[in-house]
Amino acid sequence: MQTNNNVIRSIQKFIQIPSPSGQEEKTANYLKNLMIKLNYDDVYIDEWGNVIGIINGKSSETILLEGHMDAVNVDNQTDWKYAPYGAQIKQGRIYGRGSSDMKSALIIMVYAAADFNNNSIIDKNIVVAGTVQEELFEGVAQANIIDEIKPDLVVIGEASDLNLCIGQRGRAELKITTYGKNAHSSSPEKGINSIKKMIKLLNTVQDIKVPEDSDLGKGILEVVDIKSKPYPAHSVIPNLCLATIDRRLLHDEDKEFVLKPLKNIIKKLKNNDTDFKAKVEIADTKSKTYTGKSFQAEKFFPGWKFNEENSLIKSIYNNLKSEKPETKLDYYSFCTNGSYSAGKQNILTVGYGPSQEELAHIVDEYIEIEQIEKAYQGYINIIETFLNNNV
Repeated sequence: MQTNNNVIRSIQKFIQIPSPSGQEEKTANYLKNLMIKLNYDDVYIDEWGNVIGIINGKSSETILLEGHMDAVNVDNQTDWKYAPYGAQIKQGRIYGRGSSDMKSALIIMVYAAADFNNNSIIDKNIVVAGTVQEELFEGVAQANIIDEIKPDLVVIGEASDLNLCIGQRGRAELKITTYGKNAHSSSPEKGINSIKKMIKLLNTVQDIKVPEDSDLGKGILEVVDIKSKPYPAHSVIPNLCLATIDRRLLHDEDKEFVLKPLKNIIKKLKNNDTDFKAKVEIADTKSKTYTGKSFQAEKFFPGWKFNEENSLIKSIYNNLKSEKPETKLDYYSFCTNGSYSAGKQNILTVGYGPSQEELAHIVDEYIEIEQIEKAYQGYINIIETFLNNNV
């Protein structure tokens, strides 16, 4: 077994490398070299910039332990008591951007999996992957790994306070556009004010009843920004207004289900107002990874939920509880890369990670060293359960 000091030092070095989305190259190289040092059978970086390390087994059955290498930016370093890329240890905690979300978990996974590469032949494959651009597009880069590796079980290392998560809310970014007609603001009757049309629409949108789930909670619908064109509008009635809605998804919601209530509102407003013109759609965006891979992604990341009676989930949960009795079954309230593996591909996926979700993205982000130690044993436990279980 790797010593705890090695894990801690590696986590510190990993945190000390800034890795905003799209700039993960140095982080990827560090992770790749660590896997090589720990004698993984195969280590490579794919065209997206994801790092994949493989420990070969005798069969095609595979467990994938996965975490993202990118971390959100630090807007103002002077707000931090501890340097965001210093990885200082204070009061039993490691401080730094990405410490909780989720560089520590990824390093722990790398070391835990390496414990099984000890010259004995294992029956199944163990794969650990570090993905890119999760903070922007949950599951988009992960898809390349899933489609190639074809895992039987995926373990997402996002913070769960060492509980076993068997579901999550997803998210969709909805783009609403209202159309108007330019005119001088001194003669507004000659134009059509797109902002006023948007206000009319949003006043109705807020009455939409979103579904609820006993485990995942409410499917949230919240307006997060509004823009008009032209901007700034110097004495001009705006002919275009755009609003963005953040829609948190439950496990059984598809695109049409999410869009239909908004389309119905637009249709009703059109019937009552001949000047009303609007559309709603799933937003999409273009991006490029640090390797130069360009892609266009639709911002619809499904929710998912698995039955706690699933035999492998029950085995993992019972084995984790035997080691840590306070372990609970839980659900992520936020979106993860599991939106692809579970939400789109229905591959059995669980979440298990050190730290607490509310520590992500905050000033003076940290992780407790005690959680690191327990997560290490937890990942060992999950891997052993998979290796000894019939999938």
